[in-house]
Amino acid sequence: MAVRGGPADPPDGRMVRLEKVTKRFGDLLAVSGIDLTVNRGEFLTLLGPSGCGKTTTLGMIAGFEVPDSGSVFVGGRDVTYEPPYRRPVNTVFQNYALFPHMTVFENVAFGLRMRRLPGDEIRRRVLGMLERVGLAGLDRRYPRQLSGGQQQRVALARALVNEPAVLLLDEPLGALDLKLRKQMQGELKRLQRDLGTTFIYVTHDQDEALTMSDRIAVMNHGRIEQVGTAEEIYERPVSRFVADFVGEINLLQAPVRGWDGGRLVIEVLGRRLAVPGQRVPVDAGTGSTVLVGLRPERLRAAQPGDQDAAAARVQDVTFAGAFVRLQVVAGGTPLQVTTPLGTPLASAAPGTEVFLAFDEGDVVVLRDDDDDGPSGEQGGPDDPGGRDAGA
Repeated sequence: MAVRGGPADPPDGRMVRLEKVTKRFGDLLAVSGIDLTVNRGEFLTLLGPSGCGKTTTLGMIAGFEVPDSGSVFVGGRDVTYEPPYRRPVNTVFQNYALFPHMTVFENVAFGLRMRRLPGDEIRRRVLGMLERVGLAGLDRRYPRQLSGGQQQRVALARALVNEPAVLLLDEPLGALDLKLRKQMQGELKRLQRDLGTTFIYVTHDQDEALTMSDRIAVMNHGRIEQVGTAEEIYERPVSRFVADFVGEINLLQAPVRGWDGGRLVIEVLGRRLAVPGQRVPVDAGTGSTVLVGLRPERLRAAQPGDQDAAAARVQDVTFAGAFVRLQVVAGGTPLQVTTPLGTPLASAAPGTEVFLAFDEGDVVVLRDDDDDGPSGEQGGPDDPGGRDAGA
């Protein structure tokens, strides 16, 4: 776990860069020509389903895997072929990888002792880091005497005490129960913010990604589908996969009625909408259809006489704590609706007719997974869709 590469301070602020990185395992293409930039002090999450390539990508940054092609840079230095111990990174795993025969203090001090730091400096740094992660006074305990959450904090302290330029976290909260996992999400983000260390976090859990991340890179089949802030990923997904994987969404085929002054005119639930051209990631001509998404919570109750109201028949109603979920059919189209308790829709019963409305800006045009389109990450927050250069 020792860090031999030393702290990195890239002059351009780009702490980690992947350039056209590809990795195969036999006939399996695990990672396909991805580009990714992680800025100094950023909390970036690699999000995607099992087998999408996110852990392999993390492994190439850590040095556990060597790309078949492409380059990996950390702190402005090309580390593509450097072994893990020479890189200014540390990794925290889901299984913690603590030494059971060592105390908490000895576990956290392990990397510092490998580097032969003076004893008084080791003690100062270890005790200081244990206080930061909420383990003050537990330095003499053994891992078996700790809860799962406390063991995870020991693993974090052991990695961070080495002062790495980048901390890599591979599904570190996966073994914790739901309540503790949510608590640790807040603590991780607070710790990252306080330390200013660059975090790259791997998870399949969309809630974790949305809660903690400065930016999210959504991966699928070894490619980066989209990079953006949590709000950009949720509110403006660029593809069917991203829209469907992050949160719940109604996916609809919308007829194209033409173009008007650089805006795409489409019809959604009987209503004509004009979508700005920069928000249309596909080629669309009059008479074709485009895939659009509409989040269930964006649908709200309307009056029967409202100009843009869509009539719908309630099929099913499900209580979900502070919300009610309705399954409805509008003009032959099945829809999900999510509404808070106490709203008019929350009291609707199966079989009744309701009227629905939505704002024009709530509809997002999506690239279908079968369409040829851009992939890969480019730039940063100013280019959330990653449309300027593909993987």
